[in-house]
Amino acid sequence: MKRKKSKQPSKLKALGDDILQQINKGKNPNIVVPIRALSNVIYNEKTKTLELGKKRAERYFFNVAHAKKFLQTVEIASILKKELLDTDKHEHLRGIFYIAKRTIPGTDVNLVDDQVESDKIIEDLEVITGLSREELHVSANKMGSMVGKITLKDSGDTIDCSRLGKGGYSIPSITDELSFKKVNAKYVLYMEKAAIFERLNEDKFWLKNNCILVTSQGQTTRGIRRLLQRLADEEKLPIYVLCDADVYGAYIYSVVKYGSIALAHAAERLTIPSVKYVGITMDDVVKYDLKKQIIKLDDKDLARIKQVAQYDWFKNNKDWQRQFKLMKELNGKVEIQALATKGISFISEKYLPEKIKNKEFLN
Repeated sequence: MKRKKSKQPSKLKALGDDILQQINKGKNPNIVVPIRALSNVIYNEKTKTLELGKKRAERYFFNVAHAKKFLQTVEIASILKKELLDTDKHEHLRGIFYIAKRTIPGTDVNLVDDQVESDKIIEDLEVITGLSREELHVSANKMGSMVGKITLKDSGDTIDCSRLGKGGYSIPSITDELSFKKVNAKYVLYMEKAAIFERLNEDKFWLKNNCILVTSQGQTTRGIRRLLQRLADEEKLPIYVLCDADVYGAYIYSVVKYGSIALAHAAERLTIPSVKYVGITMDDVVKYDLKKQIIKLDDKDLARIKQVAQYDWFKNNKDWQRQFKLMKELNGKVEIQALATKGISFISEKYLPEKIKNKEFLN
């Protein structure tokens, strides 16, 4: 996939030009920023994805409450253009933080004190410019692996993901720049837990079932979400999600399918409305007699179930409402690893093959 190099610097330059024009006209310079909060997130029933609404906020330079955020926005935009886009180099989120972490001239105040500040400004610049973080050449931690019959091109290197041992291919945070050379698979199985990935990889599940395995460590990263979306769109592969039977697993699945509240502005390039949930479910607790493996819910779990169950993308879904009801009735949650009590390779030899063959999915 070719990067749109010509448009990236020009969009940041346009932001700077607009501020200069305001100053030249004697105006109090301001930056208009779409509000990134639940109050401005809309669930689009037609596309089945989360979207950012039309609410906007303004940051004025000559405003005590806005001045620091205004300076942070301008300075980090300058760093992204001059240090990264103009030189065609990439930098990690942590690196951007340290480049920006300096004292504002004439004061003893730091431009940024914590990485959370610079991270949020980068997200603001995404919605201001319409460019993704990846297009701005900003990377994040690599927290995922992939294995299967897929050969890809990464920075000029040809990588066969079926020949990388137990660890598999380490998925980079920027996956737009990967190109698929050869893909031979029936579907992609994404799982939240690396431990399950290791079990399935050791059992050669991907080879026996002709699929691609992808994992993260908990909540899926942007790079993995984009990779999954590309495999679904470009290679027309079904995507199945495997998580713990708890409200957090349900939310991880919903993020892959509908998008996330924090990244509603990037939903178009990160969501997969066709994705299906393969397990583990509360019904499996009964079917496979896993009641002894139930972990009791605490107040935090119950509060989260109540909250997630009321999200627009869940509240009218009968199948998921039933799952939330069963969690409360059984007063528990179950981890994927509980299936190991039926045999160490039960998940790869019986559970997943039968579920996928019978299309026992939640949608």
